[in-house]
Amino acid sequence: MEEELKMIEKNQTWQLVDRPSHKKAIGVKWVYRTKFNPDGSVNKYKARLVVKGYAQMFGVDFSETFAPVARLDTIRLLLALAAQKGWLIHQLDVKSAFLNGYLEEEIFVEQPEGFALQGQEDKVYLLKKALYGLKQAPRSWYSRIDAHLMSLGFVKSLSEYTLYIKKVNEDILMISLYVDDLFVTGNCKEMIDKFKEEMENVFEMTDLGKMTFFLGMQVQQKKNEIFVCQEKYAKEVLMKFNMGECKSAATPMNQKEKFCREDGAEKVDEKLFRSLIGCLMYLTATRPDIMHSVSLLSRYMHCASEIHFQAAKRILRYVKGTIDYGVC
Repeated sequence: MEEELKMIEKNQTWQLVDRPSHKKAIGVKWVYRTKFNPDGSVNKYKARLVVKGYAQMFGVDFSETFAPVARLDTIRLLLALAAQKGWLIHQLDVKSAFLNGYLEEEIFVEQPEGFALQGQEDKVYLLKKALYGLKQAPRSWYSRIDAHLMSLGFVKSLSEYTLYIKKVNEDILMISLYVDDLFVTGNCKEMIDKFKEEMENVFEMTDLGKMTFFLGMQVQQKKNEIFVCQEKYAKEVLMKFNMGECKSAATPMNQKEKFCREDGAEKVDEKLFRSLIGCLMYLTATRPDIMHSVSLLSRYMHCASEIHFQAAKRILRYVKGTIDYGVC
């Protein structure tokens, strides 16, 4: 918690001022999270100070909130291109990224409970930069990083606003931005190293080296080959639905299986069924072999019966037997 407050002070995110009479200060709270390594071990425990954004008023505390995020298709395209060209994909993480975004609105927040400055408990903070929890925080951060990348000579894709390309003669550098993660690849190591240095001069960065883990996907990079799988995530899904010790199935679906909305079978908990289908849909990011079966069952989200539920569990049994499958 103290480390988070130090980062806020270091970024000059706020300024302690007298409580204003013309505007109400918004409350803040702490959010706790455990960050894991690709092998499932604990990496670190994090405490994040966030604004109670639900108390913001449209037109007063914020207006525009949209910020683009890299599509999974774009990430896969970058992986495929890097594998074809024999490039290495590097991963950078911007520490407390949202604290770097500039605000256009005047916003006051309360001092964190337990951390109010002695003798100045009635004062509040005037935000000079964005804080996590603000509705406009993602947009503020994107505007800041976008302007910085453009100033470094990058050209933004017209169809994917999180993809940036820089060419110098025959050398090329490509950046894909996913909130506070940057995926960097290209054919010139000197350009990559220079880019990292230019970023570290402006932002507090963590160089994670070559890309190995992203959004539940494990990435193995070899020469002219990149293998992506979701083995760790698949195991978590199996445990979530009590299928960790189930018998495996040879195929994701019975070839003769026929489904209909009203099959006469007992209805199941729709929330549970949707959760299972949602997990399976995310698995299709690296498991095209289950895509048809999952797509077929997703038609019955609002009228799921025991037959549909058992068919979805069969897909899990198939995943159990092919846990290490992925795309290359």
